[in-house]
Amino acid sequence: MRTKRRNHWNSAAGAYWDRIGWRVDVRFNELRGPVRPSEHMNVLGPRLPTKYAPLQPNGGGLQSVYLTHVPQSFAGALIDLVGYEARMLVRPSQIATEEPKQITIGLLQWEEHELAAVRSDSRVSETIREAVILARRGQGLFKSRVMEREHACRITGVDKIEHLRASHCKPWRDASNDERLDGENGLLLTPNADHLFDRGFIGFDDSGNVLISPVADRDSLVRMGVNPRQPPNVGGFSARQKDFLGFHRENVFLRSTYLEST
Repeated sequence: MRTKRRNHWNSAAGAYWDRIGWRVDVRFNELRGPVRPSEHMNVLGPRLPTKYAPLQPNGGGLQSVYLTHVPQSFAGALIDLVGYEARMLVRPSQIATEEPKQITIGLLQWEEHELAAVRSDSRVSETIREAVILARRGQGLFKSRVMEREHACRITGVDKIEHLRASHCKPWRDASNDERLDGENGLLLTPNADHLFDRGFIGFDDSGNVLISPVADRDSLVRMGVNPRQPPNVGGFSARQKDFLGFHRENVFLRSTYLEST
């Protein structure tokens, strides 16, 4: 009996943009010194996840598992087995210069899809649609609501409103329409600080300390007004702001555990 796999991107099925989470932007690097997992299962085996493992106990692959999460301990062991090439791929300088380009492409398409959905949603009034669209760029009603709580850039102290953007803590692309217009889902930031925050190069903990991503280029941070050696404390946040900032730390802030020391 023959079976036919359905193409998710054909004209009949459409792009399934309502399931945008299916898309994962990746970059492949061919290794000069490949590793055979079957020869190292004494190291890798104990670190395999109990569910949806990408390898069989003997080291063979599983064709039924094409995308899965692996524990950090497994990733670290695999990096150590591959050696220098793998460690080079996770160096801060490599990630900082190469990864954002891939991330940005995916995010822009995601936001364009969400923007089209807002424009075509007849259940929402024209006034709200316009406000939500303007909120994407930190303007309009959203900015006015943020200004009721924030009075200057949290990073630089700039207080001239023409130089400030209302930056979403829970990104516009991830938020509901209500959250997109919620003043407590925003901080006033200068364009440089807004870029760093939106792309996950900086974040904030609940005490107001600025968090520096290990993949951020240190020289660029200094030039953009953030000293990575002495990150500032920007003051307190409301309980609801802390909730939104928690989402940012978990889903936007760029982390890298296995970095080669330089």
